[in-house]
Amino acid sequence: MADTTTPDADLQAADVGWHLEPLLDGQTVDQLMTRAEELAGSLANTRGTLESATAAELARIQHVVADIHDVLGRALGFTGLASSVDTADEELAAAQQQASERATAIGLSLVFLDLEWAALPDERVDELLADPVLDFCAHHLRSARRYRDHLLSEPEEKILSERDQSGRSAWTRLFSELTAAITVDLADPDPDAAEGATVTVALEQGLSQLAHPDRAVRAAAAEAVTAGLAPGLKTRAFVFNTLLLDKSVEDRLRGYPHWVASRNLSNEASDASVDSLIDAVVNRYDIPQRWYALKAKVLGVDKLADYDRMASVAEVEGDQVGWAEAREVVIEAYSSFSHELGEAGQRFFDESWIDAPVRPGKRPGAFCAYTVSSHHPYLFLNWTSQRRDILTLAHELGHGLHAYLSRDQGIFHQTTPLTLAETASVFGETVTLGRLLDRTPSPDARFALLAESLEGSIATVFRQTAMNRFEHAVHNARRDQGELSVERFGDLWAETQTAMLGDSVEITEGYRSWWSYIPHFMATPGYVYAYSYGQLLALSVYSRYTERGDAFVPQYLELLRAGGSMSPEELGSIVDCDLADPTFWDGGLTIVEDQLTQAEEAAAAAGRI
Repeated sequence: MADTTTPDADLQAADVGWHLEPLLDGQTVDQLMTRAEELAGSLANTRGTLESATAAELARIQHVVADIHDVLGRALGFTGLASSVDTADEELAAAQQQASERATAIGLSLVFLDLEWAALPDERVDELLADPVLDFCAHHLRSARRYRDHLLSEPEEKILSERDQSGRSAWTRLFSELTAAITVDLADPDPDAAEGATVTVALEQGLSQLAHPDRAVRAAAAEAVTAGLAPGLKTRAFVFNTLLLDKSVEDRLRGYPHWVASRNLSNEASDASVDSLIDAVVNRYDIPQRWYALKAKVLGVDKLADYDRMASVAEVEGDQVGWAEAREVVIEAYSSFSHELGEAGQRFFDESWIDAPVRPGKRPGAFCAYTVSSHHPYLFLNWTSQRRDILTLAHELGHGLHAYLSRDQGIFHQTTPLTLAETASVFGETVTLGRLLDRTPSPDARFALLAESLEGSIATVFRQTAMNRFEHAVHNARRDQGELSVERFGDLWAETQTAMLGDSVEITEGYRSWWSYIPHFMATPGYVYAYSYGQLLALSVYSRYTERGDAFVPQYLELLRAGGSMSPEELGSIVDCDLADPTFWDGGLTIVEDQLTQAEEAAAAAGRI
């Protein structure tokens, strides 16, 4: 277990670092890559054989492919994770790029397998997949065929993959390095500091000041963040323009009808179902507007500014939260739901599967890396000792437990589509909130916790949908109008944010550039609506838990263990959720509205309005 015994170390989670070496399984990255190349070479003689292959022969091929993915996943996972905590290390960056280039070459050598599989008649596929020998990869193989209409010839596929190393992947890496280098100059909090003295902090720490109870501090932090974003804004806009163009070209070549079609396909979600989700959320923009109007009353201002949205509503700001307390709260929460989840979650802390402290050069944000099914996942955090960090830890641990429990599904079926990827994380976060409420008898403190939960739902459901609307606007504008200026990006960002916020929040001029540090827009276009999908699904799943209690636990664990071995609709049915029902989203939105009503009642009970 990490040593966080001193107060400062505990507040900063200073010694909470992960051990990545076991991921290499006693080998070097170079040795792993060489092994993957040898395995890929062993499949060269299978070219042209799928049409006549037996199920057993196809299974042998797929087992080799699984081994290749495992070896590559270890090498790429190690270099990627190592680089994420120190983006300024040029040797790490070079190792990551070299591994990526070798992996691309391996993938190119196996393109023929995907193309031959896609070309088989449906009857032949059904015959092969009926054999239990292929159960370990059956859903993966069946799902892969949904890309049939968008695959190109083998030479064309190879060209696109080769181009990606100096195209999309390179630009995404550049954006990550640019944002990791952003710093923010905040007022020096030392009371003995000279007037006007500042301290330079990472972007994440600057953004965390937006939760400060003092509005003047929030406003100053927002100005400082805007100033920190300004120097490289034009460069980041150029990177975004380039990636928008890159996607439009590939979509045109592959015959995708619109900018998010490929993402919907990868999520195993129909265009109609995604449109229904977006429409349902946009039609309830009154929920965030109602909350922000209430929050303005609680904070005693006529109208919130954009930098007020994350402000704490606690009358007295609590002490900073140490790592030891956060660990205790989160493990207690998971154990209260399931002893199995609590024990598995403890391993993340005891066996150094987490990297937590903020460091110079560390990329922003938080994530869970599944790595490979034969290993274990890792959690990446930027711990700022705020109370909300406890819920972030609970969220990412939910991802980690989903990955951990689904390992037995193997390399092909461990991961779910993005649309279900948030289920375990949001569920775990909600359970943790419940435990925090149980430990909080004060009416005002309870209101603060309820408000924080509601704000999480609003950020995940409504803000992510508004960001989807921003993506929709910029992708279509780039295709219809050409390269977008910094000002045009700002216009579209402000328009789509204002649509969600209405008259309840003032959008300041500086906020117009805040699109420019969000990595999802660059690395995973179309990704963000999956947050809304996952949040509403998870709230519905949690509602079933509150209705059924302990009897629901086995169903939930079955869902986690299933990983991505079934379609989203089949996975949802495990916990009695009908994802094909267009009105399904209304149920989740009703739960969010109920949270708002509870927050309003709690505010009144606490004498805040």
